[in-house]
Amino acid sequence: MATPVKVRKVGNSLGVILTRDVVETLGVTEGDELFAIRTPDGIRLTPYDPDFAQAIESTREYMRRHRNAMRELAKR
Repeated sequence: MATPVKVRKVGNSLGVILTRDVVETLGVTEGDELFAIRTPDGIRLTPYDPDFAQAIESTREYMRRHRNAMRELAKR
């Protein structure tokens, strides 16, 4: 899906205007954050934060390895 977007001046910055199709596909609304991820093909715009996802997965792994300690902490 190749959808053209317009680049506009927003204060001292530049912004893009997303079409309704793109907004619905991304599942975002006004005020949501999008992440611009540099890829070999260009920039990918996504509501998914890969750094946050990595941090969550790392935390889950830690909790799995220390399940007994987590269970004891939950009792307090």
